[in-house]
Amino acid sequence: MIKTYHISGQQGASAIHVGAHLSDIAAYLPDQPLVIITDHNIKAHYAHAFPEAPVICIGTGEKIKTLTTVAFILDQLMELGCDRSVFILGIGGGIVCDITGFVASVFMRGVAFGFVSTSLLSQVDASVGGKNGVNVSDYKNMAGVFNQPRFVICDPAMLTTLPAPEISNGLAEIVKHALIADTDMLTFLEKNQKKALALDPEIIFHLISRCVAIKARVVQEDEKESGARRKLNFGHTLGHAIEKLDPSGHGKAVSRGMVAAARFSYDKKQLCVRDTDRIIRLLQGLGLPTDLNYAADKIDSAVKQDKKKQGDGLFFVFLEALGSARVEKIHFNEITAFIQENFVS
Repeated sequence: MIKTYHISGQQGASAIHVGAHLSDIAAYLPDQPLVIITDHNIKAHYAHAFPEAPVICIGTGEKIKTLTTVAFILDQLMELGCDRSVFILGIGGGIVCDITGFVASVFMRGVAFGFVSTSLLSQVDASVGGKNGVNVSDYKNMAGVFNQPRFVICDPAMLTTLPAPEISNGLAEIVKHALIADTDMLTFLEKNQKKALALDPEIIFHLISRCVAIKARVVQEDEKESGARRKLNFGHTLGHAIEKLDPSGHGKAVSRGMVAAARFSYDKKQLCVRDTDRIIRLLQGLGLPTDLNYAADKIDSAVKQDKKKQGDGLFFVFLEALGSARVEKIHFNEITAFIQENFVS
């Protein structure tokens, strides 16, 4: 089964095919010269299924999501003699997709590109929506562009080669989508935790489809994150700060960030303690951390470098209730006070 979702915006049109397979990639590629960007792990597992094309291979992990890697790929494209007719296909997880989209957007002022998304985190979030960026000085996605891929293939069969921690990392983003927009999915996930962790095909297909549907709808409404799309950052403001200090996994950091955001929502009398506890139980059941054992001063410093800051404050995503989020601009003094009360001194 394949479900297709569409995004049409100022930065182009994108079709997200959930349930399509890498083996069928020829049906989605345009009749243009092709170059593939991937990482060493994906190449080792799936190179036999790649379409015939030059392959640019990069490393893995957040440490390679930099402008240095972008420069390396641009050099490779020029050595291959690529021009504006080239189509760039990123085959990999969120890091490969982010880098591919960024490179395609700046090479010769922009060429067409698409993704085959290979990780759960990427399929439910990172590869969808047209945000492409790289890190600068360990700060997340400080250099980036909005640009829609021509297509995204979310192939659930490719998730079977992921290590267990990466499944949990992806499930964190699924929880985020449920908390901000879909209480039915939240209940579904609670009832099917073990099956989700075991990558039950029916359960995973349903969860990926629901997340893509939510994100596609939000991005269609607010492509450049000036309003409703900010809700997709639930758990990410403090999560990115945690990830800077502990780069053990984006989903793990977001899990802790969602716990902190839920507590902040409770402090502002927007979320009841029962719902806060329910969030924590679900995250723990999915193998995700919920502690906030990080130095308050370091978290505070990292938050103040967040790209969502504006002047003396930043936009923060609160939960009004499970399935309902709101964005509020708060002063740095307010978030500093919360951090000092909830993180270790």
